[in-house]
Amino acid sequence: MNVKEKIKEALKENKAILGYREVLKFIRNNNVELVVLAKNTPEKIKNIILHSNVAVEIFDGSSKEMGTLCGKPYPVAVIAIKG
Repeated sequence: MNVKEKIKEALKENKAILGYREVLKFIRNNNVELVVLAKNTPEKIKNIILHSNVAVEIFDGSSKEMGTLCGKPYPVAVIAIKG
């Protein structure tokens, strides 16, 4: 399953968490199966997520494209999929 399909499935099953702050809360509670980062996610955020001991995949598109995929009218740079 590719990253887009994983995101769509998580949204459908209400298992997607959007946004950096919310994702960090779920990471702290060990309730994250996967984190997806947009290609243009700021380096500071990427580094924090990459050092959080969670599985990470990179979305092959911008945060604007990832936001559109999620049905949002705004950019989404970070998505967590709950475990």
